[in-house]
Amino acid sequence: MLKHEIIEKNIGLMVIGVIFAISFGGLVEIVPLFNLKETTEPVEGLKPYTALQLEGRDVYIKEGCVGCHSQMIRPLRAEVERYGHYSVAGESVYDYPFLWGSKRTGPDLARVGERYSDEWHRAHLYNPRDVVPASIMPAYPHLNENLIDSAVTPKKLEALKTLGVPYTDEDIAGASEAVQGKTEMDALVAYLQNLGTVITQKR
Repeated sequence: MLKHEIIEKNIGLMVIGVIFAISFGGLVEIVPLFNLKETTEPVEGLKPYTALQLEGRDVYIKEGCVGCHSQMIRPLRAEVERYGHYSVAGESVYDYPFLWGSKRTGPDLARVGERYSDEWHRAHLYNPRDVVPASIMPAYPHLNENLIDSAVTPKKLEALKTLGVPYTDEDIAGASEAVQGKTEMDALVAYLQNLGTVITQKR
C-alpha cells in the first residue's frame, strides 16, 4: 500500500496532515509580511486620525457601513479608473481594526475623501435618495441628533497609542475638547473626508 493511501484512509492522520499543511503554508505566506517595509511602515505623509475623525470611524463601524462598502481598491484597470489609485497597506497601519472589506453593495470608499463637499455628505447620509435617486442605502437622520461622548475619546486615543499609533500627550489631552458638542454626523463626515487623501495628494 502506498504511503498516501495510508494517510487517505486514516481520518486521524488526514486531519493532522491537513492542519500541518495549512499551518506551514500560512507561516510561509504571512510571517514575511511582518518584516516588509511596504506592509509595516506608514506611507509618506500619513497621520493618525484626529479625535473627530477617529470618532467618525467608530460611527462608521457602529452603523454597519463596512457591511456594504469596501475600502480596498484592487490594482486592476477597471477599479483604478473608477475609484482612483489602488490601495496600499501603508495607508492602513494605524487602523485597528482595518476596514478593507470585500462587500460592495455600495461603491468602494477608499478614495472618497474630498471628492464631495461636506454638505453633499450630510445630505446623502440624512437621506441618500435626495442626492442619488436610485440609492438603496438606508437613511441616517439620527446622526444629527446623537452627540459624541467626549469623555470617552481620550481613552480611545490612549488605547491606540499602546498599539503603536503615534498620538502625543497633547493629542490625548485635547481630544475631549476637539469633539465637545459635535454630532455623530460631524464625526462621520470628517472621517469620510479623510479617506484616501494621502495617496491622492501625492499623485
